[in-house]
Amino acid sequence: MPDAAARVRAPSSALLNITAVVIGLAGLGLGAAGAWLVVLGGSWYYLAAGLGLIACAVLLPRGSGAGLWAYAAVVAFTLVWALWEVGFDWWPLAARGDVFFVLGLFLLTPWVARALARRSAAGVAPARGFLGVVLLAFLAAAVFSWTRDATRIEGTMPAAAAPAAASGNAAPAPPKDDWTAYGGNGMGQRYSALDQITPANVGELQEAWHFRTGDVRGQSGDPEETTFEVTPLKIGERLFLCTPHQSVVALNATTGQQLWRYTPEIRRPLALQHLTCRGLSYDPGSAVRPAPAAAASSTPAAGGDCDAKLFMPTADGRVIALDPESGRPCMRFGGGTGQIDLWKNMPNVKPGSYYSTSPVVVTRSLVIVGGTVLDNVSTKETSGVIRAFDIDTGALVWNWDSGNPDDTAPIAADRSYTANSPNSWSISSVDEALGLVYVPTGNQPPDQWGGKRTEGAERYSSSVVALDLATGRVRWSFQTVHHDLWDYDVPSQPSLVDLRIGSEAVPALVQPTKQGELFVLDRRDGKPLTKVHERPAPQGPAAGDHTSLTQPVSELSFDPPALTPADMWGGTVFDQLACRIAFHRLRYEGRYTPPSTEGSLIYPGNFGVFNWGGVAVDPVRQMAFTTPASLAFVSRLIPRADDTSLYVQGKDRPNDSLPALNENFGAPFAVQLSAFTSVFGLPCQAPPWGHVAGADLRTGRVVWKHRNGTVRDSSPLPLPFAMGVPSLGGPMMTAGGVAFLSGTLDYYLRAYDVASGKELWRSRLPAGGQATPMSYRGSDGRQYVVVAAGGHGSLGTRTGDHVIAYALPRR
Repeated sequence: MPDAAARVRAPSSALLNITAVVIGLAGLGLGAAGAWLVVLGGSWYYLAAGLGLIACAVLLPRGSGAGLWAYAAVVAFTLVWALWEVGFDWWPLAARGDVFFVLGLFLLTPWVARALARRSAAGVAPARGFLGVVLLAFLAAAVFSWTRDATRIEGTMPAAAAPAAASGNAAPAPPKDDWTAYGGNGMGQRYSALDQITPANVGELQEAWHFRTGDVRGQSGDPEETTFEVTPLKIGERLFLCTPHQSVVALNATTGQQLWRYTPEIRRPLALQHLTCRGLSYDPGSAVRPAPAAAASSTPAAGGDCDAKLFMPTADGRVIALDPESGRPCMRFGGGTGQIDLWKNMPNVKPGSYYSTSPVVVTRSLVIVGGTVLDNVSTKETSGVIRAFDIDTGALVWNWDSGNPDDTAPIAADRSYTANSPNSWSISSVDEALGLVYVPTGNQPPDQWGGKRTEGAERYSSSVVALDLATGRVRWSFQTVHHDLWDYDVPSQPSLVDLRIGSEAVPALVQPTKQGELFVLDRRDGKPLTKVHERPAPQGPAAGDHTSLTQPVSELSFDPPALTPADMWGGTVFDQLACRIAFHRLRYEGRYTPPSTEGSLIYPGNFGVFNWGGVAVDPVRQMAFTTPASLAFVSRLIPRADDTSLYVQGKDRPNDSLPALNENFGAPFAVQLSAFTSVFGLPCQAPPWGHVAGADLRTGRVVWKHRNGTVRDSSPLPLPFAMGVPSLGGPMMTAGGVAFLSGTLDYYLRAYDVASGKELWRSRLPAGGQATPMSYRGSDGRQYVVVAAGGHGSLGTRTGDHVIAYALPRR
């Protein structure tokens, strides 16, 4: 029978041997992958660390303290190398040292110490002491790094200056009690003039009412991007919103009680890439324009004639006019049908492949409509034409077709618009005093190869185009990307604001872009108010294509710094190393690296620094509240041998009528697009990935910038690490000095002090809040903040059908 001491020694020895095997396997993995990285021209650290771990694994079972010395040397080497590469930046530091730190702590446990002491006492105690000192140094560096944020900018926004002399084209005052358009009003500011909620009392906000629409994704024929992105309108005592599956709902704005619901019959099947409705549009009718002499009576005619109207774009390519009082169609609009057919005169008709995901523009006399065109499906898509219709009858007034830009008279019945032309899927803005509508444009498909783009596409894609309201003709255009090969279409509604420059109020336009620019332009002529520089861009496109020699960059820019190997990240040193290998295998020469067959790293990726949520602009403080994100994507061109084979769908082949995305039928290349992530699904670039930031529009200076959001709802464990996450859905500001944002990947509505960016309050949402909040005054005199929480398909946030209102307690 073995004695008791032998029974203790046996597990200790086995544990030591197992530990040595684990360290040895880690060393082999790091050494082999590190050697590959060296061949690719990368860091020698991983190879050296792997060899050190192998030495440790060989020495440990012999019982000598040399094994601990070897491990302590690897940890010390890692600490010095990590601090040299990334400094005191916690998350990159943690990725480099977490495994080594945990294994080091285990090597200091009594079980390992006893096993080593029994085999040989030589050098064990000093080695344990040195390893303990190194681990303490690592811990001290980590603790110190928790107090630092290299991306943070601290500052306070200057107080509002005295108003400048108003120009003859001064912007109208923002609405106060109501929210009359998607961006608050036609200027797209996402600003409420209400000031009841302030930094001092926002912490008292509480849920006032909670409405469930009953509309969630998962129905037959739904694409992945079936999303609840609506920003409601508030008119009088009513709130109006639309759902992903095209229902229109009217609520009592103070109680949240449903007043009516209208659900149009949608034609099926549909070739949908997106299924969403970002919002409705409102025409106040005779409240803002005189009625025609023949119809001077304010009494609505029989048969569904309306004075005021709501406009709803549908997924099958129509715009329906509804009576805000009853929800019934306004039959005078559309020649007795209550609707207009957007497929009229369109080429390449495929129901679902064109419709307006965003609300239409409403002026005193016009309804102006753009629409989304399928990306990266084929070279035979429909037209991106912009059309203006009579607001009462729906008759076509003008059409701007980038393929025929000078002929804006209504198209003849037997003609078609230009196929496959750049579209405008986002939200346009309007300045009726200047007589202009400002249209953000996308690209001519396919996005990543432009060898056969037309003259009109080259001139007007990825631009802001100012069209004359009376004629539809181009007054000016400003291109944000030349020969766009990165899906950098202009995603956001232009925000219009009068900026105080000297003693004059200058009509300005603020245009956020996917690549991170804030172009500040004179909205009268498109000339930059904040300097724009043409900078050299990488060359070497795919076969049959070309690239622009330069690209425009604004002095007010959130373009993230170019990635380096040191920026690669992961949950551990192993996936961090895998990301470094992937980085070296991809083509990357900074922003505007052309797509390639070997695979190009695109940073910022087509998710965008800014997307359709845009920015919020305070016309009094002359500032923009922004939500810059930074995620890298990979773009890989796949040569096509024919126009029918599916090259990139894999197992995710589309069902029913859903389109085969990224196949680019008719082009020489399909394209594989993916986020640049590790084997564990984490971004390969180090956090933060999302911020909130305040910019002074008068000086073009970023005054403050803070990482924003947690990974609570994005990680396997609900850990609320404040790493800074992207958001999809815009911010909203108020005259009370508080901004609101719900679009982060964690499920919160947050409130911020607009002067400093400090987070003041948050409320947990039941689903992803990928929508833009809005605010209004209820009939009880309280200021309400309302947000939709329904999730986003391609982001994977939780599905829901929630519309939630918050207000201060009743006094």
